[in-house]
Amino acid sequence: MLNAKLKNYKLVLASGSPRRQQFFKDLNLDFTIRLIDVEEVYPTDLKREEITNFLSILKANAHQNFIKDNEILITSDTIVWHNDEALGKPKDFDDAFQMIKKLSNATHEVVTSVCFLTTKSCKTIFDVTEVTFNELSDEMIQYYIENFKPFDKAGAYGIQEWIGFAGVREIKGSYTNVMGFPTDKVFTFLSTL
Repeated sequence: MLNAKLKNYKLVLASGSPRRQQFFKDLNLDFTIRLIDVEEVYPTDLKREEITNFLSILKANAHQNFIKDNEILITSDTIVWHNDEALGKPKDFDDAFQMIKKLSNATHEVVTSVCFLTTKSCKTIFDVTEVTFNELSDEMIQYYIENFKPFDKAGAYGIQEWIGFAGVREIKGSYTNVMGFPTDKVFTFLSTL
């Protein structure tokens, strides 16, 4: 459906995330993947969507010299925001354990920004979803980390995995946003081009 509307454009997804790539496939979008490693460092005074906006634009800017006239380059970044702190990807087992322990029996926000870069413009959208976990025992956290190795996920968890089924009590907002990509907002944005 959207492919016909976007027939004059070539979508380029600049993400190595298998989940984001699958979302594009599930939306029936024709796209290519282009990857450039970017050091994801942001100013320490940024908060919430300021962080994800900054990082998604930073990732897009790495591609600026390679983008063609008919391309829409799409980058994205996700963080877990809890108690005025950004939780990114864990460094190791202990880091993952501490992150999930912080989220146990509490509500946090998952913030995702998506940047759309063309040769003429750079636009960014973001979404915020509230997620509430039940109390998670140390055994549950250890089992999850050992079996699912969530080291590539913001906040050290994937809601689509075991811990999401066993531990999430409530979600307010977009489920796909918690997985790292607010598909409805991306679809709506692309529909307006």
